[in-house]
Amino acid sequence: MSQVGVFILSLILSLLSTPAKNIEKSFLQNNSRLLYEIFTPDSRMNISLPDPISFADQLSSQQTYFLFQELFSVYTTFEFYLESESPHFTEGGGVILKARWSFRNKKNANQYVFEVFIYLAMKDPLRRRPGQTFWTISEIRAEKL
Repeated sequence: MSQVGVFILSLILSLLSTPAKNIEKSFLQNNSRLLYEIFTPDSRMNISLPDPISFADQLSSQQTYFLFQELFSVYTTFEFYLESESPHFTEGGGVILKARWSFRNKKNANQYVFEVFIYLAMKDPLRRRPGQTFWTISEIRAEKL
């Protein structure tokens, strides 16, 4: 039984590598398009970001894309990495990735550090397009450090 559990865990972790890399790349390159590829077009997601952004709402994938496009135009990322204890598996079959995001306001050079929690849910296989990831972002929350 333990060999089956190890196999399943290995499979899940290998399927997580692509979205995790795309999330890191999106923040490091200030590119909201890479995040958009992990959103589900027909669902809404919770976004909660503290000061200086001060935003909390439930948005569509397009609204979230535009929110991050605006954020990346105002703030530039100089550090984003997933923490070593990430991922955390939830009872519902989802995964929570924990990351550290350091960024700077382009206008006034103020620097900020957030601890970011990204909830990934398994995408419905019938709605998944060929070549698309098995995971979708359903929530992004952050806390100021």
